[in-house]
Amino acid sequence: MDGKLLARLGAIVFVAIVITATAIEMTRKDDALTSPPVRAIQPADDPLREGQLRCQELGQKAADDPQCLRVWSETRARFLGRTRAPAAPASNSGEGR
Repeated sequence: MDGKLLARLGAIVFVAIVITATAIEMTRKDDALTSPPVRAIQPADDPLREGQLRCQELGQKAADDPQCLRVWSETRARFLGRTRAPAAPASNSGEGR
């Protein structure tokens, strides 16, 4: 068999396989379209999200804002999957004694 003939035969077989695979894929029912996409549900009143929006509005001033630094720290912890201990409430002198 000649090399050119073998190359042509291989190309024809390849094209036939591609056409067959395409026809099979087009006739197959797509299960992904029947099920709704999965989305993470965020609570409507997320205080962390509200803090992020506030810091976004501050712009460059947010880099010096202690609240924004706390919000960014909590955001990093949430993103990385770390659980943070709740911050100790500010102590009021004389209360609770």
